[in-house]
Amino acid sequence: MLVIVCPGQGSQTPGFLAPWLELPAFRERLESLSDVAGLDLVAHGTTSDADTIKDTAVAQPLIVGAGLAAVPTLASNGEFASHAGAAAGHSVGEITAAALAGVLTDGDAMSFVRERGRGMAAASAVTATGMSAVLGGDPAEVEQVLDKHGLTAANANGAGQVVAAGTMEQLAALAAEPPAKARVIALQVAGAFHTHHMAPAVTALGEQVQSFTVGDPTIPLVSNADGAVLHDGRDVLARLVSQVSSPVRWDLCMRTFADLGVTGLIELPPAGTLVGLAKRGLPGVETLALKTPDDLEAAQRMIREHGSAAGSPTADQEV
Repeated sequence: MLVIVCPGQGSQTPGFLAPWLELPAFRERLESLSDVAGLDLVAHGTTSDADTIKDTAVAQPLIVGAGLAAVPTLASNGEFASHAGAAAGHSVGEITAAALAGVLTDGDAMSFVRERGRGMAAASAVTATGMSAVLGGDPAEVEQVLDKHGLTAANANGAGQVVAAGTMEQLAALAAEPPAKARVIALQVAGAFHTHHMAPAVTALGEQVQSFTVGDPTIPLVSNADGAVLHDGRDVLARLVSQVSSPVRWDLCMRTFADLGVTGLIELPPAGTLVGLAKRGLPGVETLALKTPDDLEAAQRMIREHGSAAGSPTADQEV
């Protein structure tokens, strides 16, 4: 069974879209998505520097736009998603996954991520906040140390990785006094995402989505909130709104992939982070980080070998 995963904020790097823009269809699609986002995603994916694309209001539309523009390159008939048994996205990547599965139109997905990015950037400006990855250590001790410093475990990523979020002072204290046998790495994000610091953005997004036309997923979507398999479009949309201030449980998503019987996993661009987690958390599963068009041949082989509508979970299947 094939799972498609879509990365979250922090996965972007300067110039990562340069090779993709050599494909005329990719460029045309990204330019169209740029119009909706109100941003020049072509420039941000090629010439903008690291500080520019770290800005939440830029990073989030850039990441979602990159994933959506890559989808048509994977299947000549445009029905790439029908070959997948499930899809999921990490944080803002859930928007990409929702559009891939037909819950949102591409236009609504870009409109939503535009306002999500702006709202989270505004919330981040209220207090200086950030996020740091905690790698290794005893899970119970990591939890205790985060509590001690007043930090939130905003991402439980599995494979021995937790992302702590809070004020810059709290994160500095964590770096100075980390859990035993753990490394703390500051992340290139501009706020304490998936915590109470983002609450103002939730209200605005909840109002925005009332005007959206929502479809039920054409393939099962695995939720960041709890790893549940979702089949109702309105449920997906409600979770997209609430996850802005709620922890991401990617560990539970990977557990669900395993329960569903995943044999292959492809990560859309800007790819690499989720494949790294899968290599440690899903041993034996073939993985591919779709980083450049040079990876398309391998991706299409994996679609043939692992993708099968007959192997997809049905609407009644529970995990």
